Amino acid sequence: MPYLDWEKLLNAQRRKDKAKGLGAERSAKTVEQRTELERDHDRILFSTPVRRMQDKTQVFPLDPNDSVRTRLTHSHEVANMCRSFGTALVHAYPEQFSLSKELNAERNIPALLEAIGLAHDLGNPPFGHQGEDAIQSWIESKAPEIFEGLQETALREDFLKFEGNAQAFRLLTRLQIVNDDFGLNMTYAFLAALLKYPSPSDKVDKSVLARKKFNFFQSEAGIVEEVWKETGLSEGIRHPLTFIMEACDDIAYSVVDVEDAAKKGLVNFDSLVGYLLHKADDDVVVLKVIAKAKEQHEEFREQSLSAAELDDITMQMFRVNAIGAMIVDATDAFVANLSAIMAGTFGGELMAASKSARLWRLLKEFAGQHIYPRREVLEVELTGHQTIHGLMDVFWAAITNRKDAANLSSKRTSPLHSYVYSRISENYRRVAEHQNNRMPMRYRELQLMTDMVSGMTDSFAISMLQELRARGAS
Repeated sequence: MPYLDWEKLLNAQRRKDKAKGLGAERSAKTVEQRTELERDHDRILFSTPVRRMQDKTQVFPLDPNDSVRTRLTHSHEVANMCRSFGTALVHAYPEQFSLSKELNAERNIPALLEAIGLAHDLGNPPFGHQGEDAIQSWIESKAPEIFEGLQETALREDFLKFEGNAQAFRLLTRLQIVNDDFGLNMTYAFLAALLKYPSPSDKVDKSVLARKKFNFFQSEAGIVEEVWKETGLSEGIRHPLTFIMEACDDIAYSVVDVEDAAKKGLVNFDSLVGYLLHKADDDVVVLKVIAKAKEQHEEFREQSLSAAELDDITMQMFRVNAIGAMIVDATDAFVANLSAIMAGTFGGELMAASKSARLWRLLKEFAGQHIYPRREVLEVELTGHQTIHGLMDVFWAAITNRKDAANLSSKRTSPLHSYVYSRISENYRRVAEHQNNRMPMRYRELQLMTDMVSGMTDSFAISMLQELRARGAS
């Protein structure tokens, strides 16, 4: 693959503008001080899917504690880290980003990173990753009957391996504004950088980072090909800034999941430090972060705080110090590996390649052993799993039980199915029913169901299922 070019990677043109023969710059009729990539962030921020994330699970579903993070607070934190990371790059390493004045790297790189950081989880269904598992398991259990007529492997794998990352790309390119075929009409640079796994569902390879999952459904494959052409990328090759978004996401959940668990009383500072010290193996970064945390813990102890408040504030400062160390080391790792990244040959994770690799891994291990397996977490995850399965049963019956099999919008076979079908969001139905939708009918039916379920919040999913069952659906 040829060496990647920042001029293409920061392509600020939009798909609709290109289709109309317009350039990347906005019309002179509008006084606009933002760059196009700064406008991308603002389009995401004001979009409906972002607001829905306030009631979507990060780790602890349906948690009554307002201090515990939701998918929205997590995404804002990732976006903030992404922007800070980008700002550090363009100012601390100016020789690496002394690009043409027209590219405005000092503004556009932080803005693009902030935008993809905010958008990276938009496609996640309710109840976190458990929601993805629930959709996949429902599809697998029904596969013999629902895949009739879908012969192509990729069409089936889109649902058997249902992926929130691919749903995010679909949301932004298809589902948000439906008076045309351009969604929110994001820039090529944004769409390229959002593709954390630039691969289709039938090319997933767990041994290759960029193919560990997939990032677009077959319904959006044509859009992805266009994005790659306009940015100089190709299948399996990530946008350089995608590595940064992944690192910020990794840093966020590795640290803040532990802080949230402490808020809930599932772990405490002493148990965390004891685990890290036992596993540190003289790692300089781990020992430095622990030493700083213990020093601050002793300072706070002198202030006559209650045990709970002492633990809370100490965990907050641990989070600050751990994130600070990992961001600095990830920035250094990005610059050290930039040549390989720009050549499309870097196949690792920034955190794994950084000096903070052991701290990052130990925090994930601690959460895996002491947080995620807790009964309180598993019980509510089970509720989410059962809710999604119940909704998919009800929606599938309403979608498929119609009088004209060739017409998705035809009259349903019963008043109940008509009512349930009417409860599917109008914009999702319009996209599925549209005459320009060239996907096979069975694919469109399945996608209409997954579009609806994925767009729900945790509490809305539960209340919707309760309401539909009260009306006789099952």
